[in-house]
Amino acid sequence: PTLRRLSHHLLAHYQKGSRPVRDWRTTTNVAIDLMVYAILSVDEKNQVLTTYIWYRQHWTDEFLKWDPAHFDNLTQISLPVESIWVPDILINEFVDVGKSPHVPYVYVSHHGEVQNLKPIQVMTACSLDIYSFPFDVQNCSLTFTSWLHHIRDINLSLWRQPELVKFDRSVFMNQGEWELLYILSHFQEFSVKSSDSYAEMKFYVVIRRRPLFYTVSLLLPSIFLMVMDIVGFYLPPHSGERVSFKITLLLGYSVFLIIVSDTLPATAVGTPLIGIYFVVCMALLVISLTETILIVRLVHKQDLQPHVPEWVKHLLLERATILLCVRDRKKFSQSRTQSLDISRRVENNDSTAKLTPYGCEDPRECGAVGGTRSTLAFAGRTEGLAALQEVLRETTAIRQLLEKREEFRDVAREWLQVGYVLDVLLFRVYLAAVLAYSVTLGTLWSVWRDA
Repeated sequence: PTLRRLSHHLLAHYQKGSRPVRDWRTTTNVAIDLMVYAILSVDEKNQVLTTYIWYRQHWTDEFLKWDPAHFDNLTQISLPVESIWVPDILINEFVDVGKSPHVPYVYVSHHGEVQNLKPIQVMTACSLDIYSFPFDVQNCSLTFTSWLHHIRDINLSLWRQPELVKFDRSVFMNQGEWELLYILSHFQEFSVKSSDSYAEMKFYVVIRRRPLFYTVSLLLPSIFLMVMDIVGFYLPPHSGERVSFKITLLLGYSVFLIIVSDTLPATAVGTPLIGIYFVVCMALLVISLTETILIVRLVHKQDLQPHVPEWVKHLLLERATILLCVRDRKKFSQSRTQSLDISRRVENNDSTAKLTPYGCEDPRECGAVGGTRSTLAFAGRTEGLAALQEVLRETTAIRQLLEKREEFRDVAREWLQVGYVLDVLLFRVYLAAVLAYSVTLGTLWSVWRDA
């Protein structure tokens, strides 16, 4: 048969141990091509990229030529790859052999052109930058070069045009986590310590992560919890529900971070921006809880506190209400005036409370006057006089107790007003900090993505 006869004719005296050129000064030009079939995995911790590529080589073997007229016009034949010379072209970034299927044959044309097509599972080292995770774009290189032969023996070139290689996604399986953006190619000469130069063909595989899954599972729950923390400021500060609500949010966020800790990429060279985002969100929740505890402590147990200092009233109940555009600032001012009137009235009552029910300071005089009037009014009923004096003393004590309680209530009202104004002030500062942080974070992500 023609195929067997041609194969015997080509391989009978073929020696695969030497480079297939008749003149040793002739350079063997190897044209290579690459197509990415799938992105299998991206290991951020070990900085390893695993891809599945279709790799093609093309070179001319001067000892594998024949005249098609002598072999029934046969212009192409497949030969065992172990029987002919194959260039020692490897990938510099290889870190593991991988699981690549073995292709036992190559195609040879009658001009001596050899085509070696094979799929390769490539596990290569890649400097992965996870700063903008999950909106990150990775650029990993695959460097093809001859491990032994310098550029005078084996030179490399690109099989197709660089534009065709760049946007070729015809065989790419794009249903995974990563999508292929483009493939850049670049030829360069490489030398070590002024020795012979080696030809290198670099392919830059640029891939981008699809962020939808991480946005739904990581960012949105965190944003929802932060929104609920802001909404929690609308709970009344004098009720204890706000503290328990914010403690529950803090515990829920802690559990959320424990759950998503395995999802975040872990590297020893850097921290992703989303990790910093989670830490800052936790810090904001702690600050919010601290502010709530301060306000609740301020508006409770005011009976053990003195009157609000005048400078506090001036800053919070007058200046701050105008600055914050609080609608009830007139009410605060009226309450402050009423509290001053009540305090003056309490002082007057304290001074008059020292008098006896008859308006005299000396108890003996009061006793004499009372005795005379009692004698004229009640005709010698001394027992009634004593009972009446006891009733008046009890009435005076009750009046003083009620006035003291009113004073305590006034002090509590003043501290409650101070607490409300301070709560509004701290809430707006906290809201401004959250908004500024969100804008800064979004800007960093967008700038990094555009870069």
